[in-house]
Amino acid sequence: MALTDQLDLPLVDGLTLPPPVRALLSPGLMIRSRDGESHRLPRFFYQIDSPSAAGLRLTPHFAVSEFMEVDLHEALPLRDFPRYVPCGVTALASALQVLRNEIGAPIRIAANGGYRSPSHAGSSRGSPHSWATAANIYRIGPDWLDSADRIERYAAIARRVLPFAWIRPFGHDVGFADDHLHIEVGYLTAVPRGVAEE
Repeated sequence: MALTDQLDLPLVDGLTLPPPVRALLSPGLMIRSRDGESHRLPRFFYQIDSPSAAGLRLTPHFAVSEFMEVDLHEALPLRDFPRYVPCGVTALASALQVLRNEIGAPIRIAANGGYRSPSHAGSSRGSPHSWATAANIYRIGPDWLDSADRIERYAAIARRVLPFAWIRPFGHDVGFADDHLHIEVGYLTAVPRGVAEE
């Protein structure tokens, strides 16, 4: 697919990717989350051809690179360029921009805290990170988010300005967060304009 959108990034139908990459991304596959909900993995991706392309801004304060920083737990073919990020990342970036405007301070996303492929060793089955619609924020301005007080303070702001988002509650058990602020905007599967799904 040779389409681009206003971001001037190539848009790719995951079903047309080379088989090794397609197998790791599983575009369009219906999966069941650990909560028992069924969701279809993203099919359409931005293709990031180089580190310079990764510097492209999705919003005034967030570059695409901030949502795709992963470590060696990501499959090797997905750490090399070109890389692929689901189109839903723009919804997450826009939500975080609203939060950043409200707070008035930089928001830092952890490595592996933005987009992680479904084959990432740290991805739980059905994690919204595989849709590029969840972020783990470890720092806001000078504040490290490593205490209940700080996490709950920023979570309250996020809930107020992002009423459509789900904010993971503070806690130490599965489904909670104790060293970051986790924000999700849902299981969005964005279909670019001008693209048919069949």
